Amino acid sequence: MTNEPSHALGWKKWILGARPRTLPAAVVPVFIGMACAASSETTFWWRAALAGVVSLALQVGVNYANDYSDGIKGTDAVRVGPLRLVGSGVASASSVKRAALMAFGCAAVTGLALAIVTSWLLILVGVVSIAAAWTYTGGPRPYGYAGLGEVFVFVFFGVVATLGTEYVVAEQMTLMGLLASVVAGCFACSLLVINNLRDIPGDTVAGKRTLAVKLGDVKTRYLFTALLAIAGVVIIVTSFKAGPSALLGLVGVVAAKPALDAVARGAQGKDLISVLGAVGKAQMIMGLTYAAGIAIALL
Repeated sequence: MTNEPSHALGWKKWILGARPRTLPAAVVPVFIGMACAASSETTFWWRAALAGVVSLALQVGVNYANDYSDGIKGTDAVRVGPLRLVGSGVASASSVKRAALMAFGCAAVTGLALAIVTSWLLILVGVVSIAAAWTYTGGPRPYGYAGLGEVFVFVFFGVVATLGTEYVVAEQMTLMGLLASVVAGCFACSLLVINNLRDIPGDTVAGKRTLAVKLGDVKTRYLFTALLAIAGVVIIVTSFKAGPSALLGLVGVVAAKPALDAVARGAQGKDLISVLGAVGKAQMIMGLTYAAGIAIALL
């Protein structure tokens, strides 16, 4: 949370509102998907840049949409996490909604360009992705309030983003890509789990029944550990299929140790903000090392 007055934030509030610490969840599956495409004899690497724009725009869009929806419902009235634009009053609900729609529009236009050069089925994928992003906390029955947020993150910032990137680059989807998407999905989910672990007290009062609220503090910490453990196991499994260099992805799992230790010690409230940053850093390290390892094995 920033202590600067709202008028002093200026354009910086939009960067803060985009939640930079969550952005690795958007680019990591693109890196991994590109690496999985390396086995193809025909590749269109320039399409990966468009896939990255789509993924980033969706991530920023869902962050603004979440800010807007939670803000107008009063869920963000009292929180210990990073700045929320509507809840803190530094931006109007209408302007944040407009920012979300602009981000989704960017994703839609870029996705349409990809659909034109690959497959029109991508339009359907894009429509479903944007609808899922908006109804995460928006609409009359937001599924994020019913404990299904992790499902959304795993599917769209794990499976869809990784396999989607592999498809647009190589026009194929492989078992290797599917397995690797599980790793990306687990790391993306771990970010959300830490975020929701931190917000259990406020979400409980606000009636936001996230998975963390349903599981409780202790079981949510176990879930966080399990997600990173599963990621590590799947990295090992993919090394048997791709080659030993894929084990480089374990560097990212090891990099998450400070976060794992903090969660195991019972870090709460503001202490979990730094943990969120540590997970994002580990996620980026994993994405780069795992993608490099897969590419080395497949090239």
